Amino acid sequence: MTKRVLLYLTLAAGAFVSVFPYLLVVLTAVKTQAQLSSTAPWLPPLPPTAANLTEMLAGDFPRYVLNTALMTLALTAGQLVFTTFAAYAFARLRFRGRDVLFWLYVATMMVPSAVTMIPLFLIMRELGLVNTWYGLLAPYVLGTPYGIFLMRQFFKGLPAGLEEAARIDGAGPLAILVRIMLPLCRPALGTLAIITVISSWNSFLWPLIITSGDETKVITVAIATLKSGIGVDYNLMMAGSLIALAPMVAVFIFFQKHIVRSVALTGLK
Repeated sequence: MTKRVLLYLTLAAGAFVSVFPYLLVVLTAVKTQAQLSSTAPWLPPLPPTAANLTEMLAGDFPRYVLNTALMTLALTAGQLVFTTFAAYAFARLRFRGRDVLFWLYVATMMVPSAVTMIPLFLIMRELGLVNTWYGLLAPYVLGTPYGIFLMRQFFKGLPAGLEEAARIDGAGPLAILVRIMLPLCRPALGTLAIITVISSWNSFLWPLIITSGDETKVITVAIATLKSGIGVDYNLMMAGSLIALAPMVAVFIFFQKHIVRSVALTGLK
């Protein structure tokens, strides 16, 4: 009983530490400037106000949410399509230099993304893609080393006999991938989709560098611009953060079973 009590106390403490920042976001978003300066951050306001949320939704912030949603949708679709093709080629097709090329590509994961931002920006500038949707999406829509590595390892775990039987029946590589492999890879595809959605929705550094207009501005950049030269409006920043956080919470609520299942990817049942 003592061990069980200690276990639950530890879990409760960990849960509180994890949830507390989100609680502060909610409480600050429904406070006025006077309430924020006169009460402790963790105390609820009396009465709460929706003025901050209304002000954010009445301006251009909904456009930035839509821009972020479109960017996330495009990046997720591109990742799933191009990553799957590349991973299948590295896992199943035989060509000269396959393994060397794959491990060289995976080795780029050791390079911090901040190091490549300036070269990427210079490339986009020479191509005339600064402050455009093409420049925003191009570096990541065709796949990432982590996504290709994840899908390749899953493909390699599938029985080779399935492909051999399909080849005997006259199926080509594309038919094998689409009709046999992809239905078996739904757990891995779900994992890749969830990771891509979260990383794309929270992306900040690259959108900050490559975009400058409202047509392509995303919510992370929009929230950062609420900081003025004379101070920070924490109420509006937290209201914007609460709006930005809501879709991710919805994703977790609706797909939590798949998220938990995808943590430990398994092969065929």
